[in-house]
Amino acid sequence: MSRSLRHAVPLTVALLVVSLPQAATASPGPTQRDAAPLTVTSSAHRHPSATTPGQVRTTLRDAATGAVARGCVWLVPAERDRLTVVALGEEQAGRHLSCTDVDGGEVLATDVPPGRYHLLARPYDTARHGVQWVGRHGGTGQREHAATVQVRPGRTVTAPTVRFDPPGTVTGRVTRAADGTPVSAGYVLPLPVVPHPKYGDHGPMTDDDGRYTLTGLGPYHWPLYYTGYGLASQWSGGVADRRQARPVRVRAGSTVTADQKLVAGTVVSGTITVDEMPNYSQVIAFHAGTGDVVGTVDVGSDYTLRLLPGQRVLLRCDCAYAPSRWFPNAAEVSGARPVRVGPAPVTADFDLTGPATASAR
Repeated sequence: MSRSLRHAVPLTVALLVVSLPQAATASPGPTQRDAAPLTVTSSAHRHPSATTPGQVRTTLRDAATGAVARGCVWLVPAERDRLTVVALGEEQAGRHLSCTDVDGGEVLATDVPPGRYHLLARPYDTARHGVQWVGRHGGTGQREHAATVQVRPGRTVTAPTVRFDPPGTVTGRVTRAADGTPVSAGYVLPLPVVPHPKYGDHGPMTDDDGRYTLTGLGPYHWPLYYTGYGLASQWSGGVADRRQARPVRVRAGSTVTADQKLVAGTVVSGTITVDEMPNYSQVIAFHAGTGDVVGTVDVGSDYTLRLLPGQRVLLRCDCAYAPSRWFPNAAEVSGARPVRVGPAPVTADFDLTGPATASAR
């Protein structure tokens, strides 16, 4: 069974334009219009069950002219546990999206499980428009300032209009805090990913001198996620919690510089006991507060992760031809036991030879 099928959630694309290229990570806007979270209610539907899917409707426009725009909207879960539904080779952007047709304008996402979502909008024309978290009156680079859309069973919710702004660029250099040497082949992204060791283009990477260029971001304040081989992943400002990151101010039509130093972090390691391990097995660490990916590592009979100290994480082992296991032995993230990462090394072993427990708490 493939890794992605073990975490499959239906992916619905309404009005997908197959003739247009997938938009690269970008973001919008000339002015910062961060808004307080907004919960949007939806229209009524007859006698739905608690699990009946709903729909989300919105319209994509140019912020300056009001003209309709073309692009896609991702529905990113606002709840921690549902945000952890991410598999090998995936960006942590949820499993539901909708795209405009060739004329642009309206999108309709169908078969969306009930719950709370933030909308991430990406344009097709990344030279003209940038990616944004959708706020009440415009785009933002911080999901905490985005509108919160509440999808209810069997109902259609109308989300705030997407108002695309012009993009900007971030460039910089990533080095090791210990000795100042460059960090090569590291990612610099607005969203965490679970990188595939062989396949996939997940976004900008640092070159041999540690330099990177991240295009298509809007003129908002963006927390950026940095990774490096053998180093602890972190958000801009050198923190593990996205909510405490030092955002990078992006300006429309301009290039800003954001250098970052990465530390080695604390070693979190353990053994993995399993009857048969598939290729490309991984242990993934999620921040216990936000659900963001904070570290990934390919594994064999054991693993070694490096994580920033001062955080609690949930560990998931995607290491068998069976559903994933949450440390120490839970079938679901709700049963995972948080692991406290301090300055001293941490040991967390996985034994997948027996059945998972319903709850480890």
